[in-house]
Amino acid sequence: MNGKQKKMLARILLASAMLALLNVVPTRGLVRLGLFLLCYGLIGYDILLDAGKGIWNRQVFDENFLMAIATVGAFGLAVYDGSGEYNEAIAVMLFYQIGELFQSYAVGKSRKNIAALMDIRPDYANIERDGRLIQVDPEEVAVGSVIVVQPGERIPLDGVVVEGATALDTSALTGESRPRDVQAGDEVVSGCVNLSGMVKVRATKPFGESTVSRILELVENSSFHKSRSEKFITKFARVYTPAVCYSALALAVLPPLVRMVFLGQPGQWGDWFYRALTFLVISCPCALVISIPLTFFAGLGGAGKAGILIKGANYLETLAKTDYVIFDKTGTLTQGAFQVAGVHHNTMDEGTLLEYAALAECASSHPISKSLQAAYGGELSRTRVAEVEERSGRGILAKVDGHAVAVGNEKLMAELGIGCRLCGSPGTAIHVAVDGKYEGHILICDVCKPTAAAAIEELKQMGVKHIVMLTGDSDQVARDVAASLGIRRVYSQLLPAGKVEKLEQLLREKGDKSRLAFVGDGINDAPVLTRADIGIAMGAMGSDAAIEAADVVLMDDDPRKIAEAIRISRKCIAIVYQNIVFALGIKFACLLLGAMGAANMWFAIFADVGVMVLAVLNAIRALHARK
Repeated sequence: MNGKQKKMLARILLASAMLALLNVVPTRGLVRLGLFLLCYGLIGYDILLDAGKGIWNRQVFDENFLMAIATVGAFGLAVYDGSGEYNEAIAVMLFYQIGELFQSYAVGKSRKNIAALMDIRPDYANIERDGRLIQVDPEEVAVGSVIVVQPGERIPLDGVVVEGATALDTSALTGESRPRDVQAGDEVVSGCVNLSGMVKVRATKPFGESTVSRILELVENSSFHKSRSEKFITKFARVYTPAVCYSALALAVLPPLVRMVFLGQPGQWGDWFYRALTFLVISCPCALVISIPLTFFAGLGGAGKAGILIKGANYLETLAKTDYVIFDKTGTLTQGAFQVAGVHHNTMDEGTLLEYAALAECASSHPISKSLQAAYGGELSRTRVAEVEERSGRGILAKVDGHAVAVGNEKLMAELGIGCRLCGSPGTAIHVAVDGKYEGHILICDVCKPTAAAAIEELKQMGVKHIVMLTGDSDQVARDVAASLGIRRVYSQLLPAGKVEKLEQLLREKGDKSRLAFVGDGINDAPVLTRADIGIAMGAMGSDAAIEAADVVLMDDDPRKIAEAIRISRKCIAIVYQNIVFALGIKFACLLLGAMGAANMWFAIFADVGVMVLAVLNAIRALHARK
């Protein structure tokens, strides 16, 4: 609980204790009224203040006005009939504040500022002066300056490589799973991580126009467009509150006037005023006030037990209406890391081929080299390797146990005059030749998560009409992954700005009644997560920026949890609608009886409490909605 919620809980407990004490200690007259008013002020002063502000701002009819007029009416009724029974007013306010506490706790903390996104902002840029590297603020680097980027550092500014060659991790920006090899003359963008060799880059844009700055701006701007579900009680009160207030006023005034003017009988103003006040007390929707936030609260708890963190009750309603689910690829539907997917066209034993390749690459820090070493799995002794020669952008030549081993791409094989077999499967083919003879190739790719295909199928079975994939990866890889998972619509080679543009197009396509969810895990997904109707992030391996930007977090990265989250939300909303129909049905019946004089206040309170108990018991079912 935050500080505000703790204060509210303290007020509820203190007012409850005070109310219980006042019903034990005998008091009379003005002393009794004053003590009960003190208790009432303790629990309801904020509601009265908000109701007063609404009246002052000419926005009268809201839930605060309803609570204020109903409870003040209860006090007026007790004073009018001289009974001294002020419990009803305080009890009604207590019930309401308990419901508000549930609602506040269920909605939870407001979304935190996406500070983690700042992790992609480089802290410094290396400028070479007098043979030494000096770290300066990237914003101070002028266009045309040459900066030095060492292995493990982020590229601070957009530019062109003027010296050196390396592999770049671009996944934080583009979502592309495969590291990108760059050399002199290639363009690079800020925010990428240098994985292997030192490079010198000539800045082509100031920091304010760099890719990093544009991403930060996208997140900031898109958060303003984020759709929000209004609280049901507020929407309900817009119609219900003025209706019952005008009805109570009419009940107090019209019957006496009709009796006096048309029937020539006494108006019996006191009797009808009593009925009007009773009508107002009956009108207080305690069952709805408590059961609705409690249903959401229980739904959030049930989702939490299933490993699904939903950041607020309002997102449950959005999830229930979702029929567009947009997926990122890398790290969301795929593992997000290179793995050896197979060994093809090999003429020697598969294990031996992997051993040769891993030994030849054992001195390299390139991600592909690491995947080869991981696939081999055995210990690698560098004493077995000699005469290592790295050919930039092509591969490695080495002597392994005295054998000449070449490991690399088709360009390397062509340079050596060795014919190679092309690979028809999606991914990166690493060709291996030993002593001038082609021995086959090793396929390396980012494999799909084991549950990804089942997740897509479950969404289709649940009636989700549109499943789309947006990715920064290459077109062929994206289409192959989409086809293997049963996704028909796929958009590839998208930078963060391109993802936002495509999402805007899908938002216009879906219309006002449908809701769109985006599922992602990377920093590059943060702008899209904030712009979608509901953002869903992978919690175990996802970036901090994506987790903070999202409305829903899947704690174990299992994409099947998306269908489960929608199923939980739909069950929760169904329970909410059940409680609304049930509570309002009983409420209107009691209002009718109260207007006819056939139900007094105690009958109304008894009926209201009974409905509330049943509604709360029904709400608790949301804890087990996943079943």
